[in-house]
Amino acid sequence: MFLGISIGTVTVPLSEVWTVIGSHLGWNDAAIDPVRNQIIWEFRTSRVMLAAVVGAALAVAGACLQVLARNGLADPYVLGVSSGAALGAVLAISLGSVAVGGLGASGAAFAMSMLTLVLVFVFAQRGGRIGPTRLVLAGVAVSYLASALTSLVQLYIDPLALRGTMFWLLGSLQNARWDDLGLPAASIVVCMVWLLGRARSMNVLASGDDTASALGVDVNRVRIELLVITSLLTATAVSVAGGIGFVGLMVPHAARFVVGPDHRRLLPVSMLAGATFMVLVDLLSRVVDRPNELPVGIFTALLGAPFFLLLMRRSARANG
Repeated sequence: MFLGISIGTVTVPLSEVWTVIGSHLGWNDAAIDPVRNQIIWEFRTSRVMLAAVVGAALAVAGACLQVLARNGLADPYVLGVSSGAALGAVLAISLGSVAVGGLGASGAAFAMSMLTLVLVFVFAQRGGRIGPTRLVLAGVAVSYLASALTSLVQLYIDPLALRGTMFWLLGSLQNARWDDLGLPAASIVVCMVWLLGRARSMNVLASGDDTASALGVDVNRVRIELLVITSLLTATAVSVAGGIGFVGLMVPHAARFVVGPDHRRLLPVSMLAGATFMVLVDLLSRVVDRPNELPVGIFTALLGAPFFLLLMRRSARANG
């Protein structure tokens, strides 16, 4: 995180980073240059903190979804939450906040992503139960619908606004502000506390519905709760950072290699690894083509697509 704050279009010494942050936290009373203070505290520290929170949220959501769908290839975006959020943001940008009830791009993205969750939830039910296969299929169908509507709206966007919209859809932390940090940070804290209390149930659920039911786990209830938690984490992340894919796929698998499948250890490790990964990817997006900045989603896709294909090939071999 300190490297992420130090390195950018203008590189700032780590000692200065420590001095400015320490001054704001009350650790020292050193005189601070206003320009350095703006670069370090207002622009970069808020951005790095938001990157860490977004990465943590997406990674934990991925770990939950892989239990929920009992599929190691599952990713939070399979629920269509990202596509719904993108539709909400594009509507707000292209038609104005009045068209989406006075909400800005982030608020509209969050509202639309939760509406997408409701649709997936309704379509995935059968006989009062939610099956993993129906959940995935419903998520894919709703995702395609939201993507089609997003493309339709983009046809009517002012060309001057189109580049900014595309940058948001590909994932970006460029406009991060301290005000953006509250909701995602609160979401990850509340959800992690709840998930750690359900870690044993998640362990049992991963072994199959019959085994979980035999051990006294209310399978349908736990699955619904995990669905809500996953969607909440993904929606809050997407609403402030745009479409960042594959984090929820890669990070939980990497965490399993280190600590195994026990969710009492897997969830906190995934959270920390996701935060670290996103801070490093955001740093990469700022230094590859300095002084220009590239969307974060490009780098997560470049890393995630080969990872997905590797997992798919291993899964095919394991299944014969």
